[in-house]
Amino acid sequence: MLASIAHRVPPRGYGPWEQVASTLTEGLVARGHDVTLFASADSSTAARLHAEAPAGYEEDPSVDAKVAEALHIAAVFERADRFDVISNQFDFLPLVFSRLTATPVVTTIHGFSSDRIVPVYRAYDDVVHYVAISDADRHPDLEYAATIHHGIDPDAFTLGTGDGGYLLFLGRIHPDKGTATAIEVARRAGLPLVIAGVVHDAEYHRHEVLPHVDGNRVRYVGPVGPGERDRLLGGARALLHLIDFDEPFGLSVVESLMTGTPVVAFARGSMTELVRPGVSGFLVADLPAAVAAVAGAARIDRTACRLDAVARFSAERMVDDYERLFLRIAAER
Repeated sequence: MLASIAHRVPPRGYGPWEQVASTLTEGLVARGHDVTLFASADSSTAARLHAEAPAGYEEDPSVDAKVAEALHIAAVFERADRFDVISNQFDFLPLVFSRLTATPVVTTIHGFSSDRIVPVYRAYDDVVHYVAISDADRHPDLEYAATIHHGIDPDAFTLGTGDGGYLLFLGRIHPDKGTATAIEVARRAGLPLVIAGVVHDAEYHRHEVLPHVDGNRVRYVGPVGPGERDRLLGGARALLHLIDFDEPFGLSVVESLMTGTPVVAFARGSMTELVRPGVSGFLVADLPAAVAAVAGAARIDRTACRLDAVARFSAERMVDDYERLFLRIAAER
């Protein structure tokens, strides 16, 4: 299991790629598979851990990202003949080693950060098995072995009552994620907004978000850990996910559904695969529709919302899908 080393595995806060690698690793180990996790040395796992970097480079400024990543990826492929399958949860860089080993490489594509990286995926399309995290994120130039939605542990989330009287934005503070749009929808709906997440665009945060933060109608609480995230999600009337890009997946959406909190989202990217209108939230096209959906959120059955999320997005279901794929690919080899 080749994880990202931007953060430890599992991440302390933000780190969706590391979280998926952790969930999958622990699930496979629990089923009796012999797994080696390649991650930072401060990672925690029941698998065998191999580390080249002492800590994630986003968390420890002494770690040089390029040097650490080079050693990290090389460590996997220098040992490739020990494994039946290499699960690449890293990104496109490991693909360039894939022709140098007979061990199958299964690469989960966690979205395309830019069209400029697509040529790398295209160059190794004939030897690497690609997994899409949503049908919406499949690139027309590539062949895929499967689409596997992310899964999370339902026991890490509590069915909430939504009685906090606020709306919630949870995610990266970035124009793509629509933080400022959420502020405007909350204003029009006449409800307070709580903003939680890491700042990924400082200028946007400074000019479009902070001027509205008054500690009352709009509160910014920064990045949150698992316990506080569960509390905030469970107390929210709805999660606002008014994205301005085609979201590849959206873990925060699934986390919200696990607490029974409905999601109001723009119908872009994977949102049509995650949100079931009238069951777990609403898909909208513009701000007025989003405001109307906030009013309708009280009609969502929160227990039914959680049950639907557990059925479709549990960690067990994700591990099932990957286990089936890995066994098939290993058998073909």
